[in-house]
Amino acid sequence: MESKDGTWSAGSLKKETKKTNRNVLVFAFFLLLSFIFWYLNSLGKDIETDIKYPVNYVNIPRNRSLPLGIPSQLSLLMKGSGYSILKLKISGNKTPVEIDLSKAGAKRYINGNSSDYYIITSDLVQNLNSQLKAGCKVISVKPDTLFFSSGQTK
Repeated sequence: MESKDGTWSAGSLKKETKKTNRNVLVFAFFLLLSFIFWYLNSLGKDIETDIKYPVNYVNIPRNRSLPLGIPSQLSLLMKGSGYSILKLKISGNKTPVEIDLSKAGAKRYINGNSSDYYIITSDLVQNLNSQLKAGCKVISVKPDTLFFSSGQTK
């Protein structure tokens, strides 16, 4: 409290400091609480996000081999409710999606003396959606093309 000559006493200064600290704590608590409510509200809405998802390639035909640079993960652009996206993102045990190369519709192109094969990943979206079953849909896949070599399987 301020005295007649304009100075503060030590006791009143401590009271003001405690009151200020308490006000800051109350403000921080309600700020955190409002953030939590905002976040829960935003999870109920549909969102789009990229998720890196592991991939297994199965049924590799005998005349094709997987190149060393083939991605072990695909970047999936997914759309769904925030709850289902969050569940998919934080699930630690992501079971890899399987790409069956014998059914993937590989197309052939001539590369020098050898013929190589490629798969357009947009053709795999329906298969990926059926494997994930997470309440959200795959919209697109990156990379947009997967390349395979002809020759002996490694």
